[in-house]
Amino acid sequence: MKQTKPVLAVIAAGVLWGIISIFVKRLSSSAIDPLQISLIRMLIAAVCFSLFVLIKDRSKFKINWKDFWMFACTGIVSIVLFNTCYFYTTIHSQASIAVVLLYTSPVFVMIFSAIFFKEIITLKKIIALILTICGCVLVAGLIGGNVTIAPLVFLTGIASGLFYALYSIFGEIALRKYDTMTVTVWTFIFGLIGSLPLGKPAATIRALISEPVLILYAFGIGILSTVLPYFLYTWGLGRMETSKAAILVAVEPLVGCVIGMTLFHEPHNIQKILGIILILASIILLNLNLKKSSYFINTK
Repeated sequence: MKQTKPVLAVIAAGVLWGIISIFVKRLSSSAIDPLQISLIRMLIAAVCFSLFVLIKDRSKFKINWKDFWMFACTGIVSIVLFNTCYFYTTIHSQASIAVVLLYTSPVFVMIFSAIFFKEIITLKKIIALILTICGCVLVAGLIGGNVTIAPLVFLTGIASGLFYALYSIFGEIALRKYDTMTVTVWTFIFGLIGSLPLGKPAATIRALISEPVLILYAFGIGILSTVLPYFLYTWGLGRMETSKAAILVAVEPLVGCVIGMTLFHEPHNIQKILGIILILASIILLNLNLKKSSYFINTK
């Protein structure tokens, strides 16, 4: 039972991240754009994490002002841009395509780690890179002339993976000096700061008030698909190997694909399904035999 609970917690986190398209699609159907949705998510998460730190341990708020750049990078350069690109891709293509393209992030992490941290690119990593590239080509319908996604949307999908990968790089630097919760709360605070001038706060509030049911979807994306899965994943991660958790949480793209193909009736064919399988295989391959990491964090 002790081993089962962490596994269930990590899987539950992946499922909750995977259902985010439900909230994104509904909010966007009421003319709320990706930047506004990002603002909603940042606001709710920042408030919840800040309240948690205030109640649990206020010392987690303490940071050196000279390190503000770290959190500007994790919160604005990474999370805000990741959210915006990911939501744009979800809205303008298919939820299944958006979540699969997002999961190209481990490949970018591999490349950035080799550049900035001098990590060795092994044969296993090269194979994973090839699998990911082939998977993206198939998912986007670039083979056989059956293009299913616009070039701009394909680029924002890849960019969502790129910006999320940058979080791992900036986050590793910050986590060498600060506690996980400190990095998380300041990431979302800076994410909120970065979202405010772009997310049209007044217009966003008017849109939510004009259609009260949207408030439920706003809390859905902020609580169910951000705050709750973070706590579940962090709790489970602390009780198992990082590699195992990283593989289990790969249920997220599977859930996203299932929701897209069933709830939103998105088209699918052998080519697209094969592409999804290749990208999932690369994720599992990259995460096999990883050592326990003290700085791993996930703030999807």
